[in-house]
Amino acid sequence: MFENLTDRLQGAFDKLTSKGKLQESDVDLALREVRIALMEADVNLKVAKQFINQIKEKISEQRALESLTPAQQIIQVVHQELVSLLGSDQCKLETASTPPTIYMLVGLQGSGKTTTAAKLALYLRKQGARPLLVAADIYRPAAIKQLQTLGGSLNIPVYSEGTSVPPENIATNAIDFAKQSSLTHVILDTAGRLHIDEAMMAELVRVRDKVSPTEILLVVDAMTGQEAVKVAEQFHNTLGVTGVIMTKLDGDARGGAALSIRAVTGVPIKMIGTGERPDAFEPLIPDRLASRILGLGDMLTLIERAQAEFDERKAKELERKMRTATFTLEDFYEQLQTMKRMGPLSQLLEMLPGVGSAIRRQDLQIDDRELKKVEAIILSMTPEERQHPEIIKGSRRRRIAAGSGTTVADVNALLNQFNQMQKMMKQITSGRIPKLPGLFG
Repeated sequence: MFENLTDRLQGAFDKLTSKGKLQESDVDLALREVRIALMEADVNLKVAKQFINQIKEKISEQRALESLTPAQQIIQVVHQELVSLLGSDQCKLETASTPPTIYMLVGLQGSGKTTTAAKLALYLRKQGARPLLVAADIYRPAAIKQLQTLGGSLNIPVYSEGTSVPPENIATNAIDFAKQSSLTHVILDTAGRLHIDEAMMAELVRVRDKVSPTEILLVVDAMTGQEAVKVAEQFHNTLGVTGVIMTKLDGDARGGAALSIRAVTGVPIKMIGTGERPDAFEPLIPDRLASRILGLGDMLTLIERAQAEFDERKAKELERKMRTATFTLEDFYEQLQTMKRMGPLSQLLEMLPGVGSAIRRQDLQIDDRELKKVEAIILSMTPEERQHPEIIKGSRRRRIAAGSGTTVADVNALLNQFNQMQKMMKQITSGRIPKLPGLFG
C-alpha cells in the first residue's frame, strides 16, 4: 500500500538527516518534495495545498523543539497532518440499539461490493455477531450466485429471492427473516451500475427509505484514484452516505483516494480491504495508517493479527521447546501455518518499521512461493525425519527433493538454515547471545 508515496516521502526526509538545525530553505525543500509526492500520489489538488499549508504553519509553531532533529520535526508534523487528513479518530461502524443492525452497501459495479459484503460478514462474526448476507442485486444473477458461494464457503447464511422481487421488498423480507432467526446484523448487497444514473439512485433511495439502514456504506475501489472521490461525492449528495469501505488498497501504490476522500466529502473511511483473502479486511485506524505511509511500520496491527492466531497453550509448549533446544521441523511447519494465516509475508514485513522501504531500496523480492517450497519440502519428510532432521542424509535428501518438486540444493539450504536456528536457540537459552544472521539470509 502507498508504496510510491512512502518512498518519495522517505526520500525527502533522508535529505534532512544530516542537517544540524532547521533552516527556512530546508523546510521549503522538504515541503516541495512532499508536495510533489502528493501530486504523484493523485491526491486532490485542493487537499494537497491545504495539507502543505498546515504543515508549514505547524513547523513554524514547533521551532522551539530543540530535542528533535530537523527530519524528526518534519516527520512528526507530516504524521500529525496525515492523521488529521484521514480523520484523527477511528470511526467505528455504528450498531443499532435494537437488533438487527442494517448495513446497506452501495457502489458502482466492479468496486468489489459483493466480495466486501462477505468480508464484512466474516469480520462481524469474529466480533461475536451473527450476520445475514442479503442478495439485493436483482439485475445480475451472477452476483446472487457469487454471494451464495461466498456465504457457503464462510458458513454465513445468505437470503435471496431471485431476480423477480423488487430490491426494497427483498430487503424488508430479509430483515423480518433476521429477526425471526435471532440474527444480529443484516448486510444488503445492492445493485451497482457501470456509471451513476438516475434509475440506480432512485432504486437505492427506495431501499434506504424502506429499511432505514443503520449505516449506508459506499464501497469504492482505491485504484480508481480521484474517480473514487467523485463517485463518493455523488453518492453522498443523493443518499447521505455514512461511511466508506475502500477496497483493493493493497494494490494502490499511490493512495490519493484514501488521502482525499474524507477531506472532500466529509465521509469517513471506516473499513479497508487489504488483499484477496476473506480476512484481509480491517478497520481504518488513522494514526496506524499514517505510520505505514511514512514507513514507520504498524506494530500494533501486527501484534493484533498475531494475537488473533495465538494459542496460549501451544505458545508455552513452543517456549519450552526453545529453552530445551527440542524445537523440530514439525514445530517450524506449525509456525509457518500461523504466519500464513496472518497474511502475505510482504504485507507483514511492511508493518515492521523501516523494513518495507529497505526491501524496496535493495530491490529484494519477498515471494510467498518460497514459503510454499519450504512447506512442500517438510511435508515430503516422514514424521521421524521432521522430529530428527539429523538422520536426513544423501538418499533421503534425494527422495525428499523428488517428492516436493524441488532440488537437493533446496533441501540442503532448508536443513542448513534450520540447523543454524537450533544453534542460535541453544546460545540464547544458555545466555550467549550470538550475532543474528541477516534478515534475508
